[in-house]
Amino acid sequence: QMQLVESGGGLVQAGGSLTLSCAASGRTASSSVMGWFRQAPGKEREFVAARWRWNLGSAIYADSVKGRFTISRDNAKNTVYLQMNSLKPEDTAVYYCAAGPQVVADPNSYGYWGQGTQVTVSS
Repeated sequence: QMQLVESGGGLVQAGGSLTLSCAASGRTASSSVMGWFRQAPGKEREFVAARWRWNLGSAIYADSVKGRFTISRDNAKNTVYLQMNSLKPEDTAVYYCAAGPQVVADPNSYGYWGQGTQVTVSS
């Protein structure tokens, strides 16, 4: 089993920044890919960003966050981060950390999920 715990969410004004963290424990070596998803009220869960554990190759991002969000990993700490800049009200959602074997946007590819952290962007 693998456990993922997100932190860093909160309330921020439009144009501001937040950094989310996701600490992994348990069978961390078995999951090569870490990703972030989000779900706004009344909407389906959507892909945000993902990258390989060892930073091999490029990360992938949803078009809606490209150029504003950055995913990074500290493998020594088994932690993945999501730096979010130039936040917009439409970024408001519960953000989830996930782990899986492939760098893809399909949430069904990810077998482990955190409990989520709320991000609210006020206009």
